[in-house]
Amino acid sequence: MKNTRYFLSYDLRNEKNYQKLYDELDKFDAIKILESLYCFKYLDDKTSDLRDHFKGFMDKSDGFIIIKCDHWASYNIDGNPNNL
Repeated sequence: MKNTRYFLSYDLRNEKNYQKLYDELDKFDAIKILESLYCFKYLDDKTSDLRDHFKGFMDKSDGFIIIKCDHWASYNIDGNPNNL
């Protein structure tokens, strides 16, 4: 399996407990791209497996999306996915 680039975007809605999510993203060596968007590399796996994993670090009222992606365009971002 090869490493694939994933983007995770989220809305933490009620309790706003960001730290447990940030700690988990650190374990993935994720790069902050925008305020609520991170990018990381992971073994080419089912996106649904990553969804199920990250659900454990958010409240039931929160929302997020994980996108498997190798092509993007950006402007004025905080971090560069090419640095992964």
